[in-house]
Amino acid sequence: MDNGPGRGLAAVSTALLAMSRRLEVRDVLRTIVVSARELLDARYAALGVPDDHGGFAQFVVDGISEEQWRRIGPLPRQHGILAAMLHQDGAERLADVRKDPRFEGWPAAHPEMSDFLGRPIRDGEETLGALFLANKNSPGGFTDEDEELLALLAQHAAIALTNARLYERSRELTIAEERSRLAHELHDAVSQKLFSLRLTAQAAAALVDRDPARAKDELQQVAALAAEAADELRAAVTELRPAGLDEDGLVATLRDQVRVLDRAHTAHVTFTCAGIRALPATQEEALLRVAQEALHNALRHSGAERVEVVLARRGAGAALTVTDDGRGFDPGAVRAAGRHLGLVSMRDRASGAGGRLTVHSEPGTGTTIEMEVPGG
Repeated sequence: MDNGPGRGLAAVSTALLAMSRRLEVRDVLRTIVVSARELLDARYAALGVPDDHGGFAQFVVDGISEEQWRRIGPLPRQHGILAAMLHQDGAERLADVRKDPRFEGWPAAHPEMSDFLGRPIRDGEETLGALFLANKNSPGGFTDEDEELLALLAQHAAIALTNARLYERSRELTIAEERSRLAHELHDAVSQKLFSLRLTAQAAAALVDRDPARAKDELQQVAALAAEAADELRAAVTELRPAGLDEDGLVATLRDQVRVLDRAHTAHVTFTCAGIRALPATQEEALLRVAQEALHNALRHSGAERVEVVLARRGAGAALTVTDDGRGFDPGAVRAAGRHLGLVSMRDRASGAGGRLTVHSEPGTGTTIEMEVPGG
């Protein structure tokens, strides 16, 4: 292997490590494409993941601006040279893709391509995707060495994609288990409230004639219990609702959840965002889960009247702060008593995203939970 642009052993090692460290499928796809384009010194690179309907479920590109990609239009179908990459065993290397009889259906806004190199990404008999490169920057087009390097990248890409899929499936199972737990909590909490409500209402009915004053007190208790049951129900429904991170991003998802919680609880819940840029998927999910856990604690356990959520840019990364004016607690005493209030889970999520979590609280002073993550 030569020592041309990006072709040293260290560069290859860095690319392979980057693939293996990603947990989200979309991050793995992006890392594969960027690594392939840089290592093979190509102008353009793309990776398509097929769906079951003759199209691509995902199609990631590098070397094309967002404006160019917007003009190109919808995701391509599995036809022509793209289909060939999905259904053949080895690589396809062409001196000029435009002269190949399978070159068809390319949008008018697509950048002009000449030399071409592509191959499938496979896990056993399953085709996970196809990786394409076009327009070698150095003269002479793609080489035998490029083909060998692409084969190496494809092998590691298959491992990284398989691992990412397994991670996402395990996370889906965890989410399903969490929803089941919440459903049980909802049943227990609301059932208990409704049982108390029924008994109190019966007591009020029995007292209406002989002790109207006490009956009035019992009816006030009925109203309070009904409000608590409604709060429990709304909070559980909110937690059961899946987050829209993939579609809406962190800021919009967090803003929507805060808005729902503000309506569902007597405490006033606010959200402020300043200067946030998009973060890697792993970090965005960690920030969202920590925010949800901190909000859950503040609204269900602290007796707070106000809860503030702030998401702000911190250098190249971001900082999340959740502050409440509730009763507060002694973090040391909580740990000693074996009651963590989700602190262990939050710290694990923060460290898993390369960040850190700090907790500031004392009895009677409220609580501030801050999580900071570096830039991607």
